[in-house]
Amino acid sequence: MIRSLIKLALVLLVCILVYNYFFGTTEERAQSQLVFGKARELVVAGASVLKGEKQKFDAGKYDQVMDQLGDAYKAIRDNAKFLDTKVVQELENLEQRKQRLQEDLDQIQQQDQPVQPKKGIKANAKTEEQMAGKAADLQRQKDQLQKEMEKLLRDSDRLIQDAQAQ
Repeated sequence: MIRSLIKLALVLLVCILVYNYFFGTTEERAQSQLVFGKARELVVAGASVLKGEKQKFDAGKYDQVMDQLGDAYKAIRDNAKFLDTKVVQELENLEQRKQRLQEDLDQIQQQDQPVQPKKGIKANAKTEEQMAGKAADLQRQKDQLQKEMEKLLRDSDRLIQDAQAQ
């Protein structure tokens, strides 16, 4: 219900802006041009941010972190005979979390492959909306993955400090 009201308000706003742009007074035209200019800047900035994040993701930003965690866990495991069982148990938990995050990362990377429309089929507004929705969902998944990785890194750092203290 609320979503429908928001969509209706946005459509109404766009209609008013378009009307003012073509048929409004000089002041209304200037205001509409200003709003359209700011909207264009917002879209360009958003696209730039997404493009940069995708480049980092493609460059293996997350893969490198996973490799470093694996190396750290291996070093701790190699010295496990000198550690408390609580530290070893925590290490196993962190390794399981790392494995789940790696699986999520692999799944996101598979979904991140660009989908090309079939030949002879024009992209309509509904198709573009679906693709935009999928891209937004994928970005939310990436953001969530990054938050979980940061938490895993903090927990891993704490474990390494605990292991060194013993």
